[in-house]
Parts: sequence; structure tokens; C-alpha cells
Amino acid sequence: MNRRSWIRNTGLLTAASITGPAADAGLVADKPVLKIAHITDVHIREGDDAPNRFKKCLADVLKYKPDFFLNGGDSIHAADYKDVTRETMLGYWKLWDECTAVLKGHEIHSCIGNHDPWWAAPSKEDEMYGKNYVVKRLKTPGRYYSFTKKNWHFVILDGNNDRVSLDDEQYQWLEADLAKLAPGTFVLLMSHYPILGVTPMLAGGGAHSDYKKLKTLFYKHRDKVRICLSGHQHLQDHTEYNGVQYCCNGAMSGFWWEKGDAESAGPYYYQETPPGYAMLELYADGRVVNTYYPHTY
Repeated sequence: MNRRSWIRNTGLLTAASITGPAADAGLVADKPVLKIAHITDVHIREGDDAPNRFKKCLADVLKYKPDFFLNGGDSIHAADYKDVTRETMLGYWKLWDECTAVLKGHEIHSCIGNHDPWWAAPSKEDEMYGKNYVVKRLKTPGRYYSFTKKNWHFVILDGNNDRVSLDDEQYQWLEADLAKLAPGTFVLLMSHYPILGVTPMLAGGGAHSDYKKLKTLFYKHRDKVRICLSGHQHLQDHTEYNGVQYCCNGAMSGFWWEKGDAESAGPYYYQETPPGYAMLELYADGRVVNTYYPHTY
């Protein structure tokens, strides 16, 4: 049994097929138009040989020749804690830059995780305070944004707002962004937090409180919206609702790079989920295959 068959049989391969007209007659229906790596919850830090293990993970991902990377947030370990100093926070970001240098030549599109912003700055006017500095370090257009490749539209969200939600400005932007898409365009959304799924029941919350509002918006655009990616929970989960896949794709750091605890099903596992990453195959007709690959450090 090869690795892909093993993953399928053990439930770690998640897929959905949505039929529809190809946006470009020149695109081959049975061949993906894009291959994307989804990494999340790296929590890079010193200790436990985390930097070298992270680089080993990235080398493994590159073997699948992704077109680009989606980074789901919590890139650095925990800048949000009250006692984190400027030096500690800058040290985390220095490690992030050093490790991701192995991806030179590859695009990385990131969202903000709850542990990425530094809130302990002396004042809100400090250039390193909060989410704006994270945007700068991750080299993103803003705290939320979108872009299009082939006939796929990618929406990166910021759920780090009141009760884990989109603020009013961001929600209105999302409504307009989806409304302007041409027929035959398919949508992948990424937030650090799950919008729908099983994982909030298993990991004590940490999901979008505005899930009803979002699922209603997605239903309005059900001819386009295909998949929502998340992390945060360090658990792997696939939920499908109204034709939309909701995939929480574990954590590259597993149990925060540590061995685990009494609930860990194996070394470095968080509960029953091993450390890993996902590869996504996106097709011209809107089909998506999301495959979670456990990683052995």
C-alpha cells in the first residue's frame, strides 16, 4: 500500500468533487491547474531543535513542487504574551526569516495568527505594536487581501477581532470582493481560525463566532466558494457543508515542537493529529483535493 492509499484509508485524505464548466477550454479537466502547499502553526522558536526541524519539513514540502505556499498564521511562537520583550519577539521573526529563506523563489501568502502580534509594546504608537508589524514582517498587502491565479481566487482573512470574527470593514470588503468575481471563478478562503468544523469541540473553542454570517454569504456565492482553510487548533479535520469544504490542516509544529502529553496519540502529536502540512490540488472545474501529510521529524 503506497502512502497516498494509506492516507486515504486512514481518513487523512480529504477530497470533494464539484462539477461545472471549465473556465478555460485549454485546461485539462483531469489535471490540476494549481498545486498549493498549506502550512500553518509553525510557532518557530529556539529550543527542541525547532528551526532545523522546520527547515526539514519545508524541504519535504518542496518535493511536491507546489506553485506557491499558503501560511495559516502563528508563524512565530508566542509574541502575544504579556511578558514577551521586544528582543524575544524580534528573535522569533529573525528565525522565521532564516528558516523560510529555503523557500527563495516561491511565493508565500500569509494570514495573521493570534500569537503573531506583539501587544506588550510601550505604546500603541510603537512601530512594532500589534498587527501592522506582522503585516510588514510577513510581507503581505494588508491584514486581509485577495488575489487570483488561473481561474481560482484566493481570499486571506483576519479573524483576530472581537470574539474571533471579521470586523465590519473587512466583512463589507469580502462581500464586494466575492460579488465582483466573474462566472467560472472559484474561491479558496483562508483564516487562521476555523469557520466551521469539529475541531472547536475538541480544542476548547477558538473558532469564528460569525460562522452563521459567513456560511450564509458563502451560500449566496455557492457557484464560486469551494474551500475554507484554517489552522489554530493543531488538529486535522474535514467538514463539508453546502458544498463547501472546511479543512483545518493540523500544525507543522504538532505539539508546539514538544513530545506531547497524556492525550497525544504519538510523539509530537496534538491529541490524535500528527505534525504535518497539506497539499491542495485545484482543478479548472472547481474540484479540490486537500491531502494532509503527517511529517516525521
